[in-house]
Amino acid sequence: MKHLFTTWCLAASALTVQAQVRQTLTSPNGQVKIEINADKKLVFNVIDNGKTLLQGEASMLLEGTKASQYISASTQSAKEHFDAPNYKITSFDDEYNQMKVKNKNGVSVEFRAYNSGVAYRFITTSSKGEWTVKDEKAHFTFADDFTAYLPYSTNEKNPKAMAFQATYDVAPLSHSKPLEAFLPATVDCKTAKVTLMETDVENYPGMFVKGEKNSLTATFAPSPKTFDHYPWRMQKYVTSTHDYIAQGKGNRTFPWRILAITHDDAEMPTNTLAYQLASPSRIKGDTSWIRPGKVAWDWWNDWSISGVGFKAGINQETYRHYIDFAAKHGLEYIILDEGWYNPKSGDMLTVIPDLNLPELVRYGQQKNVGIILWTVFNVLDKQLDEACNHYAAMGIKGFKVDFLDRYDQEATQMIYRIAQRCAQSHLMLDYHGIFAPQGITRTWPNVINFEAVFGMEEVKWTERAKVQRDGQTIDEPSKDMPLYDVTFPFIRGMVGPVDFTPGGMRNASKADFQPIYHHPMTMGTRCHQLAHYIVHESPLTMLADTPTAYEREPECTTFIASLPTVYDEMRVLSGKMGEYLIVARRQGNDWYVAGETNWQSRDIQVSASFLPPGTYEMTAFLDGENADKTATDYNVWQQTFTLPVSTDHSITVHMASGGGFAAKLIRK
Repeated sequence: MKHLFTTWCLAASALTVQAQVRQTLTSPNGQVKIEINADKKLVFNVIDNGKTLLQGEASMLLEGTKASQYISASTQSAKEHFDAPNYKITSFDDEYNQMKVKNKNGVSVEFRAYNSGVAYRFITTSSKGEWTVKDEKAHFTFADDFTAYLPYSTNEKNPKAMAFQATYDVAPLSHSKPLEAFLPATVDCKTAKVTLMETDVENYPGMFVKGEKNSLTATFAPSPKTFDHYPWRMQKYVTSTHDYIAQGKGNRTFPWRILAITHDDAEMPTNTLAYQLASPSRIKGDTSWIRPGKVAWDWWNDWSISGVGFKAGINQETYRHYIDFAAKHGLEYIILDEGWYNPKSGDMLTVIPDLNLPELVRYGQQKNVGIILWTVFNVLDKQLDEACNHYAAMGIKGFKVDFLDRYDQEATQMIYRIAQRCAQSHLMLDYHGIFAPQGITRTWPNVINFEAVFGMEEVKWTERAKVQRDGQTIDEPSKDMPLYDVTFPFIRGMVGPVDFTPGGMRNASKADFQPIYHHPMTMGTRCHQLAHYIVHESPLTMLADTPTAYEREPECTTFIASLPTVYDEMRVLSGKMGEYLIVARRQGNDWYVAGETNWQSRDIQVSASFLPPGTYEMTAFLDGENADKTATDYNVWQQTFTLPVSTDHSITVHMASGGGFAAKLIRK
């Protein structure tokens, strides 16, 4: 998680310009340019292969300062190497060119041009004591009324208070809803796609955007003043705010605003800008206690085990059963989700009487299964020292932290504070019910997973709806999960891992799907579910269904249990956002390949050209002949082959409606 080397070379001496700064910053390959025009306003054009994609305008209003003149610019170049454990690529190199533009009022702007996009951030250079950011302006005007992929807030009354779980609204910018959307968001500029992201959002509010005409304009949550709590979980929420967005002391760098540029959809999931622009790891020394793995999870399946001699629920016998299941299949963890303490109490140090937590931990240790505990962000924060000391000493491996539902300065302060304190006690974190990763998984790598995705839990309450299409009334699920499944890896997947919670064994076609809370089903085929385990970047991956369901499906369960959760390399073999995606991942000498499609069935040619020479044993799960109708239908294909061969070794894979495939290729 650190720079192994950084090479700096002064490309141009500082240029003092008394009236105006006009400079062009170019990417190392010469294809991406930022034309900067700075006087009392900072305006910049982003140019790709000679075509202007957008014009940006940016400013930061500090209390007590006035709009002032930009006076100088200096440029530098850098090459960097990254070691990135538990990331989608464990090691990579990159380079960029950089320009710093200074203002008389002590606020500088740093621009970077990469081959894969551009980024900028503000830096205070002459702050004495406290500072207050009244507002930040970020306005992006695109060259035309392009199509945007916007995940709108699900709370129309208070848009900045929500769980950051929404599907994408796909429409021209001029047709944008009068509602804030959260990041990342993508605009299709025809010759390239531009994805707006942010990273290094520490002690500062996150960015939202509103679309209008051909532009996106940023908004930020004001700094909270007073709070109250929802009684059912003691979840804290904001009741009043200040007239500023952030306060602090001393000079600092502010979050990076990233405009990633991709020419092929296949480039999107592997973009690394959000990671590499984040602050390096702050965990010094041994990190072997940060152990990715798979988790037997209770909440999605509603503790619905059967065929046992006890009443299933949040009790000792049930969790011993989950531990037994995890141990049998080599799963590293179980989670005790909501209910192991009384959520209305707001006290995570008092366990319910039906559970003997120390005994469960000892039982899990005997079987090499760790335990992770669910809690609410502010509940953990309030009891942070006591909870970390107590549960680390007990042998708990980490916390799943839920229900932040905000993105103001106090919220980002909280997640960094929790990450730091948990790292001191060697506790991992799964940040659930939160905004998208914004660099913290690099800075504090004990934050091993993040939600901010319209995950599979949503199918528990997705109702059917009647819609008009082509003059016909069609009854279908109100949310299109297979469509979302082949959309979010291109956008949300750019910024970090996803706690999607896959693995449902009750699979349904579009015609058959129904919301069933206690025994939920999934949209799409069994192989679509298996593919999630390879397609998604998810170092801590749930097995969302009940142990009973998995034991009835030993073939699929054994396959899931055999898959890694972290890989050395990721490649997108082919894909088109909103249609399909084929991903290959490598761990050591072994490769894992999977694909997913929307509700459109399709045949995809998958070539083995990415494989190095050698002999491979392949086990592939493929949609069955009747998977379009019976979504649980699949076939298993096993083959041993040696590369190179005289002809191209490739196969045609059929993916059914809402289908997919998953394969592992073990090198011998």
